[in-house]
Amino acid sequence: MSEDKGLRGRVTRQSEEAIGKVTQGVLGNPVVTRAVSAGFATKERATRAQELAMSALNLPSAGDLERLTRRLRSVSQRLESIEDALDRVEQRIDKLGSSSALDKRLAAIEALLARLEASLAEPAGDEESSGVEESSGVEEAAGVVESAGVVESAGVVESAGDEEAAGNEVAQG
Repeated sequence: MSEDKGLRGRVTRQSEEAIGKVTQGVLGNPVVTRAVSAGFATKERATRAQELAMSALNLPSAGDLERLTRRLRSVSQRLESIEDALDRVEQRIDKLGSSSALDKRLAAIEALLARLEASLAEPAGDEESSGVEESSGVEEAAGVVESAGVVESAGVVESAGDEEAAGNEVAQG
C-alpha cells in the first residue's frame, strides 16, 4: 500500500511538472500570445457593436439595466424612509389626543369667554357682585386656557380682568 501511495505521488508530481512546462511553453510562444490578445480585442469589438446595435434599436444595454436597478433601489429606500416618517407623525398625532377632545376643550374655552363677555357687558349698577363674578370667571378662564396650552392668552385675559377689578374698586371708593 505504501508503494501505491509512493507511485501515485511520484506520477502526480511528474504530471504536474509536465503540464507546467507545456503551459509555460505555450504561453511563452508569441503566436499564442497574439492569438489570445486578438481574441480579447475581438470580444471587446463585438460587445461594442452589440451595444451600438441595441442603442440603434432603442433597447437598453446591460449597463442601462444595472443603473436602472440601482435607481429603483434608491427610490425604494427613500419611499420606505418616508413611510417610516409618516408612521411617526401618525403616532404623534394619536398621542396628542383625538379631535373630539380638542373640540371639547375649545368649546369650554368659548363658553368661559362668552360668560366673561356677558359679565363685562352688565351695567355697572351691581358693582359688588359684578366684581366677584368677573374675578372668578377670569380665574376659571385662565385655568382652562392654560390647560389647553395657550398660556399667553391666559395672561391677556387675567390682565383684562385685573383692570376691570381695579376700575370697580375706584368706583366703589
